[in-house]
Amino acid sequence: MLSFRASLALSLLAVLATVPAFAGHTHHTAAASPLHKAAPTKASHRLHGQQAIDPARVTQIQQALIREHYLSSEADGKWNATTEAAMQKYQADQGWQTKLMPDSRALLKLRLGPDYSTAINAKNSTFASPPPVTTIPVPQVDGFAAAAGVSR
Repeated sequence: MLSFRASLALSLLAVLATVPAFAGHTHHTAAASPLHKAAPTKASHRLHGQQAIDPARVTQIQQALIREHYLSSEADGKWNATTEAAMQKYQADQGWQTKLMPDSRALLKLRLGPDYSTAINAKNSTFASPPPVTTIPVPQVDGFAAAAGVSR
């Protein structure tokens, strides 16, 4: 008969021999695998960027389009089909791409660009274009014009 220690060692070896056999048959799901990502659900999809124009800004755009005779309705702060069509017509008349949202060039041309009047360096300054001043002497300018074949 086997001794107690020998039978304990034998049963321990039998257990250790069967564990790897069961461990080799594990099932990996796609979500548990680091190589496969689960498809995003509709709830996890988030919209990025600006989704709508602020009503106060829409009113400013509408007032500018009215001033430029592209919109005849009243400025109500709602970005509707009439406002969108007027903005697209304005952009098309400028030779720009007609997008659904206002183009930054169109906003600048409508004088709706950023307001720097409260900037730290804006005190006692004007935002008008400076008068053209040339530091090139007149005879030199005439020489440049003659060399370029331009009459002054």
